Amino acid sequence: MRLKSSIWVAAYLRRCQSEGVFGAVRRRGAEEAGAVFVKLALLDGNALLYTPAPQTAYDDSRPIERVFAASTPSPVAEQTIEERLTREIRFDPDVWIVEIEDKKGRHFLDLAKG
Repeated sequence: MRLKSSIWVAAYLRRCQSEGVFGAVRRRGAEEAGAVFVKLALLDGNALLYTPAPQTAYDDSRPIERVFAASTPSPVAEQTIEERLTREIRFDPDVWIVEIEDKKGRHFLDLAKG
């Protein structure tokens, strides 16, 4: 059983805020189990997108945690990220989009291993 998306997003934004990183919900998805996408704007015209990791990346001993994967290995133009998010919304209108801004590239997400 995983935390509701709405609760996870609220806690994530609080974590970002406590570290001095601005974050906001850009799109509210399904309260219970909407997929969460995190856009990290680097404030230089580039960004990274973190998407839900595949189910195979989850640790069976910790099934409630959310795990993410970077959509690209390095930052790309923000417009590229926006186009990807538009496609995701068309595919699944229940997605959440959270945007954070940090020049240092800090995201505070648990990333899938290798």
